[in-house]
Amino acid sequence: MTHDQDRGVDGAGISTDSGIPDYRGPQGEWTRDPKAQNLFTYESFMGDAETRREFWRRYEKHPAWEAEPNEAHRALAKLPNTRVLTQNVDGLHQKAGTPARKVLELHGSMHRTVCTRCGEGFNTKEILGGDKSCPKCGGILKLGVTLFGENLDADVLGQARNIAAVSDVFLAIGSSLQVEPAAALCAVAVRAGARLMIVNRDPTPYDDLAAERITEPIGTAVPRLCEELSR
Repeated sequence: MTHDQDRGVDGAGISTDSGIPDYRGPQGEWTRDPKAQNLFTYESFMGDAETRREFWRRYEKHPAWEAEPNEAHRALAKLPNTRVLTQNVDGLHQKAGTPARKVLELHGSMHRTVCTRCGEGFNTKEILGGDKSCPKCGGILKLGVTLFGENLDADVLGQARNIAAVSDVFLAIGSSLQVEPAAALCAVAVRAGARLMIVNRDPTPYDDLAAERITEPIGTAVPRLCEELSR
């Protein structure tokens, strides 16, 4: 196998060692507070001002702003010509040293904010703590992430499917693989002949397709796998 044929999709689990809680794990945000999931629904966000205020209050204090990449992020960054397909919005792969052009952010980025009316984009840190109306047109500002009820960007999803389809090895790291269509990239890769390796503590809907399922902690499993793949 060659480095340019190693691909993978990751989810919230890869960033928990950086102090960012996941969503569905035992200590996940939605496990501890099931009502919080409503904040991530597009209809609720757009239709209710109090939902928007609570959403922004949570993100203004989000630990991801101060988080640093962990051993898993750094190990993936050392693999040359490897593409990372991430469901995370924290930007830690890029911060770890993976070139931005090699990271495909399936669900967007918390570092960008967009006006839902005129489409103007902003650096999120520039608008934190202030009025969440667009300074250009007064429209509602929304974090540049995909909320429930929104479709993934068609171009981004198309790129992801193309990348999955040319993989020899496809790593699925720290994802429950419950959120579609991102999770289905595992099936795309396997149908194209890739060896699927799932690194996750809990079972996933795609375990029966996996050539190997690893429950070892991500912080030790991913560096080990990356070392093996680099040989």
